[in-house]
Amino acid sequence: MFDYTIAHWVTFLSAAVLLNLSPGPDIAFILGQTLRNGRRKGFAAMFGIWTGAGLHVVMAAVGLSAILATSAMAFSIVKSLGAAYLIWLGVKMLLSRGDSFISNGQPNNLSGWSIYWQGVLVSALNPKVAIFFLAFLPQFVVEGAGSSAAQLLLHGSLIIVVAALIEPPLVMAGSRLGAFLRMNRQIGLWMDRGLGALFVALGVRLAASSK
Repeated sequence: MFDYTIAHWVTFLSAAVLLNLSPGPDIAFILGQTLRNGRRKGFAAMFGIWTGAGLHVVMAAVGLSAILATSAMAFSIVKSLGAAYLIWLGVKMLLSRGDSFISNGQPNNLSGWSIYWQGVLVSALNPKVAIFFLAFLPQFVVEGAGSSAAQLLLHGSLIIVVAALIEPPLVMAGSRLGAFLRMNRQIGLWMDRGLGALFVALGVRLAASSK
């Protein structure tokens, strides 16, 4: 079971690394929360994103995400929800006054759990992630290496493991940059504006996308 060649692993792991390095809502959310709220909440965002990705992996393994690939209505509903949520996050940042970057010694009102669940929603409500896993993972299913569902689950989980090697250093680096940014109100204002515009743009792009 799970008997693969070296070439199989090199191809898969190379693709997994490139996937995790590619910019998108997930990375933007993790880095945005790290810069705005510090390392601890950056990790909360990261764990939330991983949880949402894990849901997509499980869906792909059991075949549920095939519904999104075959049903235009289901895809449209989930896409609209995901786009609306990204745009809502972006508008909140655009309307802020940069206060999240000010080092004023006041506790942050947004708990780590709140940020975690935001991360889950950012990932889980992106139907393109489900479609990607459904299209990407089956390419690495090898006949005779085990059940298809088990192979899909293994490879999907390994994508998250690769993320666990790549994203924590990004959070650590982002927290150091965030400590500097929080000392300057004007920079904080522009960071909120920039991150807000990014999330709105990602939401609009998702809304305008097709299968």
